Formats: sequence, structure tokens, C-alpha cells
Amino acid sequence: MSFYTWKAERMKRYGVVVALAFFCALFLWIGQWSQLPVFSNEGEPRALTQGSDKNSNVALTFNISWGTEKVHDVLKQLEANKAQATFFVSGEWAERHPDIIKTIHEGKHEIGMMGYKYESYLEQKPAQVQQDLNQAKEAFEKLGFEEIKWIRPPHGHMDKEVLKMIEDKGMQAVQWSINPRDWENPGTNSIIDTVLNEGSEGDIILMHASDSVKQTAKALEVILPGLKQKGLKFVSITELVSGAESETTQIE
Repeated sequence: MSFYTWKAERMKRYGVVVALAFFCALFLWIGQWSQLPVFSNEGEPRALTQGSDKNSNVALTFNISWGTEKVHDVLKQLEANKAQATFFVSGEWAERHPDIIKTIHEGKHEIGMMGYKYESYLEQKPAQVQQDLNQAKEAFEKLGFEEIKWIRPPHGHMDKEVLKMIEDKGMQAVQWSINPRDWENPGTNSIIDTVLNEGSEGDIILMHASDSVKQTAKALEVILPGLKQKGLKFVSITELVSGAESETTQIE
């Protein structure tokens, strides 16, 4: 075999090795990105309903649109149990109570919005919804929250058009997977049983911290340690979806 033939064959083998290395790296890169949250399907915006069930994270979420008393009771329970949560608040309420917003934020909890006036988006014209979203963003920006990513539309009401407007604002709509209907005050034990019996990996739990709820803080005394005993970790919505595939719901 001549020197040139031997050299050519060696270069050919080297090229094969480089090509294999390239495709392996490409495969790993694609695999990494496939684990990130997916919030739309074929271009249609969707609402986030649940995180991945492949880890032990669970997201507690609390809606606030009026009142100033019950939220402190909820915060005390979260602090006592070293539990992180995400609070969805209306822009109008946030403007009126910047001190409470500051307390929530200083407690290492995440802030999400529920629009500005807390009026159903399905009962408003598109221009009114746009105005409400803009007003809410301005209100939170003035309070120092310039990049709020998560929004729970008032009353959880949304359709494809509303979701598209939310997406255009660079935000993601968030629903829930567990709803103990605590705003109806069905009884402390009823709230506890719903959450503890149904709560599992990846769940987004809907609760409230407005003054209308009379039993939520008391229920948390049992719910928080109970979920911990199930091996669940309390995280923000951001952490729930970070680096893991999440479930979304298509809205008609």
C-alpha cells in the first residue's frame, strides 16, 4: 500500500469519526430542548394546567382580588411551613396595597397577575381586554415588577382570542389541576381532603387569599405538612415548568 493510499484511508476514517461525533452532539442538543415546556401546539396558544409528573414538585397558587386580612393568615402558614407559592393578584388590588405586594415578594413568593379590574375577559370586547392587559402591565411595572410572565385571566375565563392576546404580550396563561373550591367555604375538612387526596407530582393547586375565604388558612395547617409527607416540594410556577415538559389545555 502506498503512502498516499494509506493517508487517504486514514483521512476517510477520521471523517467518519467526526461525522458520528457531530450527529451524537446534535441528538443530545435536540433531546435537551425537547424537555423544555411547550405552551402551544401547531401555533395555537394554550393555557398551562400542570407541570411534569416526573419530579416531586407541586405549585400552590393563591388568587387575590380584594381584602387585606386573610392574605396575612395565608402568608403566616406558608412561612411556618417553609412553603413557596405563586400569588395571582389583580392590578387594581396591587395598586391599592403595594405594602402587601412587597411583603409577598419579600417572602420569596412569585407574583403573577389577574388582569387589572378582575372582570371576565369573555364578557368584554377585544379592545377592552387589550386595555385591561395594558393597564395591568403598567400597574405592576410601577410597583417594580416589569417582567411578569404568568397571568390567570379573571375568573379563569378565556378563549383562543384571549390566549392569543396574552401570548402577544409575552405572557403565559395559567389554569390549575386541583381546585378545592375554597372560595365557597365548603368546610375546612373538605378543602383538606380534596388537596391531600388528589395532590401529586406536577399539580397546580388553585386556592384563594381574598377576604371571602374563611377556611383556607386553617386548612393550610394540615395541607402543607400533609403534602410534604407525600414527598412533594413546594415551588413557584416558574420552577415547576423549568426544564421539564408540562401539560397544557387547548381552549376552544
